[in-house]
Amino acid sequence: MGTWGTAISSNDTYADVYSEFTELYNDGMNVPEITAKLISEYPDIVNDPDDSNNFWFAIAKAQWDYKQADATIFNKVKDIIKSGNDLAIWKNLSANKKDITKREIVLTKFLELLESEKPKAKSRKKVKITTPYFEKGECFTFKLENGNYGGAVVLESLQIKHLGVNLIATTRINQKQKPSQKDFENAEVLILNHAKWENRPYIKWVSSSGKYKTEIEPFIEKIGKIEVKKHYDTKSDNYLHGGFKITEQPNLQFESEEIKPKPTLKISIKSLIENRSWKFW
Repeated sequence: MGTWGTAISSNDTYADVYSEFTELYNDGMNVPEITAKLISEYPDIVNDPDDSNNFWFAIAKAQWDYKQADATIFNKVKDIIKSGNDLAIWKNLSANKKDITKREIVLTKFLELLESEKPKAKSRKKVKITTPYFEKGECFTFKLENGNYGGAVVLESLQIKHLGVNLIATTRINQKQKPSQKDFENAEVLILNHAKWENRPYIKWVSSSGKYKTEIEPFIEKIGKIEVKKHYDTKSDNYLHGGFKITEQPNLQFESEEIKPKPTLKISIKSLIENRSWKFW
């Protein structure tokens, strides 16, 4: 789910869906078209009982912002909130009592907002062209909460219309000394099995934006560049999409491994940079 707070927008799914909705609107698409497109493009999230609420909240808020609220979407969100479904999910995910109370207040205010009339529709903005932040093959390191160095490898760098995107594979590097380029070449991909994750490689498509660069730049150090012979595209179903908080998942995974076994699945960086096919499972 990638949640970092109790606010409606404080999770990766909401942030990504709302951002894509805005981008498509600024590109000239109308609200009904965008809604249908996003529903068809995110079936995994729409059908995820733990994460679908965040998808519908983002769609409803975007429609409200553009003064084109759809009754079906609104009623779906209203039912989610009034039925207690969203709070039940938070409880099942072991949220503490204080956060659940905060979330309940947030949900009530969100519904009140959607029931109100927005004075003026949000206007289309001129599309800003961004380029990929990383070059293909770049390796970068960052500090983990345990004081060790972690690291990631850039598997792809693409320009898709006005948006630059990178495919980033976070590694299992977790060492006291700063990693070398050789360490990256011999590294394994970070596999997630903490919380609800089940042997999921942490390989993610991330778009470049001003905010993205500001959030990433202070926390990384580029180490070197390795040759990536394989070509990747964003249409692949194998990879995650969305926000990228550099240390969040490595910190959570390594902390989890202190009390439970690490994942049995292993994927090497070498297998990802050679021009050959592979599967997660």
